[in-house]
Amino acid sequence: MADDERPMRGGTRRGQAVRVVLWALLPVATVVGVYWFGRAHTPAYATSLFGTRFGDAQQLKAELGTALLGLALIQLLLALWLYGRLPGLGTAPRPVGRIHRLVGLAAFLLSLPIARHCLVAYGVELTDARTALHSLSGCFLYGAFVAKVIVVRHRRLPGWVLPVAGGTLVLTIALVWYSAAFWYLDTSNAPGL
Repeated sequence: MADDERPMRGGTRRGQAVRVVLWALLPVATVVGVYWFGRAHTPAYATSLFGTRFGDAQQLKAELGTALLGLALIQLLLALWLYGRLPGLGTAPRPVGRIHRLVGLAAFLLSLPIARHCLVAYGVELTDARTALHSLSGCFLYGAFVAKVIVVRHRRLPGWVLPVAGGTLVLTIALVWYSAAFWYLDTSNAPGL
């Protein structure tokens, strides 16, 4: 029996390698799927967000996006506390892990109406640097989220993978916010988020 066909806990080495590749492709497929939909979809600029349209919808998205960034920063602080990286706080009490997961769920749910409006109203636009950054980082956001969920669920990965996945997700949210919400709130005349 060849080395790559020897039975291991959970299957053969070749079978485990195939599973790893498939899990790694899931975030990539998510990014590609969101990008494809955003490019193939015909934008509907009059689409409403919770009943608001045009400039009012942009204002609401900027405010929701700012709340999303706030939740992502809370997530980061909670994660640092969980891993004992916040000076002076010591070991995090048991409920901090549960709070971390609930804040993450709230952030994900808050991102959905924003992303839906962006995709339906504008699609993926690559017309200038700011909108390209916003569109591409918006697509990447959901791939980063899928990657983080996969990393959390697979405990056999090296210890550095989870902080990289979480940090990438927070950074992506910050890029999405910077390229749209910050820009809109800073100029108050953005033509589209």
